[in-house]
Amino acid sequence: MPTALDDRLKATLDSRKSRQMLRQLDPAAPASSNLVDFSSNDYLSFARSPVLRRKLVDALAIADDGTATPLYGPPSSRLLDGNTPLHASLEHRLAAFFDAPAALVFNSGFDANVGLWTCLPAPDDWIVYDELVHASMHDGMRASRVPSERRRAFRHNRVESLERVLENIAARDEGVRTGTRSVWVGVESLYSMDGDLAPLREMVDAIDRVLPRGNVHLVVDEAHSSGLYGVRGRGLVAALGLEHRVTVRVHTFGKAMACSGAVVLASPLIRDYLINYARPLIYSTVMTHLSALAVVKSLEMLEQGHSEAPAAHVHALALRLVSRLSSLLPAPSSVSLPPHLVAIVTSPSTRAIPHPPTSPIIPLLTSSPRPLAAFLRTRGFLSRPITHPTVPHAEERVRVCLHAGNTVREVDGLCDAVAEWVRRKDSSRDGSSLSARL
Repeated sequence: MPTALDDRLKATLDSRKSRQMLRQLDPAAPASSNLVDFSSNDYLSFARSPVLRRKLVDALAIADDGTATPLYGPPSSRLLDGNTPLHASLEHRLAAFFDAPAALVFNSGFDANVGLWTCLPAPDDWIVYDELVHASMHDGMRASRVPSERRRAFRHNRVESLERVLENIAARDEGVRTGTRSVWVGVESLYSMDGDLAPLREMVDAIDRVLPRGNVHLVVDEAHSSGLYGVRGRGLVAALGLEHRVTVRVHTFGKAMACSGAVVLASPLIRDYLINYARPLIYSTVMTHLSALAVVKSLEMLEQGHSEAPAAHVHALALRLVSRLSSLLPAPSSVSLPPHLVAIVTSPSTRAIPHPPTSPIIPLLTSSPRPLAAFLRTRGFLSRPITHPTVPHAEERVRVCLHAGNTVREVDGLCDAVAEWVRRKDSSRDGSSLSARL
């Protein structure tokens, strides 16, 4: 007999299902299907790299001889028996590679963001954030000691909006004006749903103009830019030469690096503070030896320059996809590209920046994301519909993710399939309109 709890949970899920918002696990993962993967975050195709596979297999053979690091465990938190030489060595290599004073590894990017945002800001500090930052940052901010009235969002990627928010805070808080109270600013370098890059250099300049006393601390989540920007994939912050003007960077291992986990790059003092107060670190079992070894080998791929050619290929594919869709899709159309992508093709000024203007994430904006994604499947392409509440109702889309393993032919085929769906949908709509008039 159903309990009151069963009734409540079922009613909530039924309501979500009736609004086409129910989330479900897809039994056909890209790696096990015959669909072309335009969905996963495996941007550099490291997950299928024979070079990376060989590196890890060779390392496992050495580790399995009984004299080196064991494969399993340690079944302990980092603060008890989990601080092994392998974990410490990994952090030293990460700090050196990313040109950071210190590094601290977490089990996931979610844990890293929740951990740092929960404990670093003081109760009388301010938090300012881009309105489209990841859910993990929102969760960390909400769990922080900073009250909601001292947490302010600014419009997505709008430097002038950030500047206004900082000016308003400075006007009402003498501690901020005099530099005795901190303001924490949270952004992503590459946004996972829109595929646009943060104007980090302009943001840093705006921060310095409004509050020049060094009490504004910029935190940049580089989850989706790791491996794709900067020399050897060091990220967008490094590509812009801003390593020493950003207080905290978060790089994750679960996307371009094809592993799991994350690293917080910051000062030794911040690292020590997180070890003492970041609850996801303190109360979680440490990353296993096997996972840490996988990260070491993926990092080795970056260190040796194995990411540069794949990253260049991804950016070339992105430019081709945007250019081809721009020419194939009529205006107006039932599918459109966001303005920042159209500008890549139409504005020569986007080529003057010190990194590729493209990203591997291409949103196809449409009011019918599920039918479009289903049609693309029939044509052999896997790309996911992104619907409310992940994005606003008016901004639903099919999210295309490009990978180094994708070919020009596959990208052209995807573009042709999208154009075919648009023609069918638009002709059907025009036919319905004519019937209604008759």
